Formats: sequence, structure tokens, C-alpha cells
Amino acid sequence: MAQITLVEAVNLALKREMGNDPSVVVLGQDVGIDGGVFRATLGLIERFGRERVIDTPLAEALIAGMSIGMAVEGLKPVAEIQFAGFAYTTLDQMLNHAGRMRHRTQGRLSCPMVLRTPCGAGIHAPEHHSESPEAMFAQIPGIRVVYPSSPRRAYGLLLAAIRDPDPVVFLEPTRLYRLFKEEVEDDGNAFALDTCFTVRDGTDVTLVSWGAMVHDTLAAADDLIEQGIAAEVIDVATLKPLDMDTILASVARTGRCVIVSEAARTCSFASEIAASLAEEGLLTLLAPVQRITGYDVVVPLPRLEKHYLPSKRRIIGAAKKALEFS
Repeated sequence: MAQITLVEAVNLALKREMGNDPSVVVLGQDVGIDGGVFRATLGLIERFGRERVIDTPLAEALIAGMSIGMAVEGLKPVAEIQFAGFAYTTLDQMLNHAGRMRHRTQGRLSCPMVLRTPCGAGIHAPEHHSESPEAMFAQIPGIRVVYPSSPRRAYGLLLAAIRDPDPVVFLEPTRLYRLFKEEVEDDGNAFALDTCFTVRDGTDVTLVSWGAMVHDTLAAADDLIEQGIAAEVIDVATLKPLDMDTILASVARTGRCVIVSEAARTCSFASEIAASLAEEGLLTLLAPVQRITGYDVVVPLPRLEKHYLPSKRRIIGAAKKALEFS
């Protein structure tokens, strides 16, 4: 079993599914000859040809629109947007067409497309390259939003996203692309969508996160256990539809919850989880829900970037604050 990075796992999943299913096509700026800006599509054009690996103009609305047209005509397009900060022009197509296709046609047509994009801070990128726009996409009815946290998770969830009959926005944490390697078996087995993963058991506090922040959250849990605090860590993985049952069950055991997200605080997905806990789990909570997020500012340039991202110190502080309530 090979040890590979997250970006290599994305490439492996694309190769696997394109080999299995001739209706799967890849498109986007520089995805063919150059193999993508982060080389996630490296080698695909040589293996599958120009008809299935399509270099497009620098036009994100066109990339999304082409994908929708391909999807309703029987293909399974996987579109790459070079950075999440460039994905905002796809919102018209994703909201007004991709997300509505099944409803608009009363089930006659579906839109089995995947919109992939790297996102998140921590790579010392310039402006427009560090956003984490999961809440914006999750607000669109009819669209799944997936945000993996490891190579193994990226492989299995991307396979599931490509096989899904409806549109999926697949957000890839840029900070994790080459941060570490993990054993990934190229067995073609997809992970379940719409499911949270409990990655560490605990009894004192529930830590909920997704994407790159899962690793900072696990690091915080390591430090907490040394202080006699057993934190349960949940990787949300699929944000929309949200597996709230797993989170509620965990909070029912621990009585406390800290939600960790690098996106800006106001109207964040952390706020959605906190609201759901207030509605459905209030009687099991022993302390107010804590949110550790980015700030309501544009992600700063490299010199201040580390001060923007939620730190292990902030996560530990929130967990201890929750434990002050008895």
C-alpha cells in the first residue's frame, strides 16, 4: 500500500474513476498539459486523451456552465477551479442551474458533476487564494459540500462525489496537499458521503472540525490528554448534508462542544452547527458551545496569516472554558 500525499490521492482517485467509467471527464484551466496548478491532474491527459482531459480558457463561469451541460447530457464532469477565491463567479451557474436541475425537470434530469477547488489559508499565498468558502456553497439547495482532511479521506470521498448523481462541491485544503503522507489503497472503495467521522474518542469535550483544521484540533486533543482532559474529535467531512446525529450523540456523551473552523466567524458553518446544537441538543449541554474560527477580515498576507488561523492554544483555551461549567 503506497504512502501518498493528499494531492496525490486526488490524482489517484481521478485516475481510478476515469479508468472505470468512460463518462468521467476532467476540465479546467491548465488541467491537461500542465497537470493543474498543484499537479492534481498530472498524467491524466497522456493516459486518457484530450477529449476527456480538457484545458479551458481562464473563465470560471464557463467551466461551471460547461460542466452542467455535460452532466445533463450523460457525462460526469470533474471541473477544477484553480483557487477557491476564483470560484465566486461559478455561483450563478451552481445556484441557478446545477442545484436546481433535478427540481426544475421534476426528476427527469440530474447533474452529476464535481466542482473541485483548493482552499484555505496557511500556504503564504497572495490575495484571493486563501478563502474557505464552505458556508457560501452549503447555502445552495441541491448541492453537496465535501471537505476532506487526509489523503485517505480525499481518495474515498472524491470517488463517492464523482459517483453521486447530483452536484458536489469538493473543497481541498491546500495546506494539506503535501504536508504529510498516508497509506492509501487504490481499491476503488468510496467513503460514505453525508457522514461525520469520529477520529478520536473522548469523554470530556467534543471537538468538531473539518479540512486542514482537523489536524490542529487533533494536536490540541493530544495536549489536552496530557492535562487529564479526554477530547472526542469529529471530522465533519461532508458539510452538506450534515450528519448532525453523530455530533449530537457525541455531545450527549461529553456535554460540551468546541467547533473549530478557519473560515470567518459571521455566518460561518460553525455557526450552523452551533445553532443545530442549540435546537436539538440543548438539554444535553453542560456548557455553552464554543466557536474557534478565523476573524471577520480578509485573510491577511503571509506575515500575519498565522495570527488569522485558529491556533492550538485557542482550541485548548476554548475546551478548558467549556470545562469550567459543571
